[in-house]
Amino acid sequence: MNSAKHFQRVTVPLAAAAIALAGLLSACGGDKGVEAAAKPSSTATAAAATIAGQAPAVAKTQGWLKIYDGIAAAGTTNVVQLRATSNPTVGQYVSDGSGRSLYRFDKDTAAPSVSNCSGQCATTWPPLTVTRDQVLYTAGVDPQLVGFIERADGTCQITIGGWPVYYFSKDTKPGDLLGQGVGGTWFAVAPNGGKALSK
Repeated sequence: MNSAKHFQRVTVPLAAAAIALAGLLSACGGDKGVEAAAKPSSTATAAAATIAGQAPAVAKTQGWLKIYDGIAAAGTTNVVQLRATSNPTVGQYVSDGSGRSLYRFDKDTAAPSVSNCSGQCATTWPPLTVTRDQVLYTAGVDPQLVGFIERADGTCQITIGGWPVYYFSKDTKPGDLLGQGVGGTWFAVAPNGGKALSK
């Protein structure tokens, strides 16, 4: 009887640990989860390269993703960069590190964060994704408003203010905003996650 009680006490913590491990393995990136959770990745170390003599501080962490406030140092690899940009037509909006415009979709939800764009929609409007070997930098965007969600296909999509963000496949060069207002549901995303609309 005593050994049966002891066995129950031991198996409960083991089951909880197995559930936690399964959660790490399933969240956006397969089996890299255990290694990424156990030690900092070389990318995170590289991203901590000095900027003007100071190592950047992590502004926010969501699961395995480290989010820094500012612009990544030149030569830093495996970085997703977000930056606030200004345009006379739409006002302030967010672009990626190469200047490509980012959009939000009115049929998505921000609370909870859910993407409702998949299949052909995601071909026309590719999601901005991040992988476990990457870090995220934000310039002009509050890092506390940035995060990610896991999509149905297992990839991790960046969110701003809870809204999943996307590219538009017809934007061919930095600064293009050809997706603005498409279908009355697609808009450049503002630094707070709202719709970028000039006033």
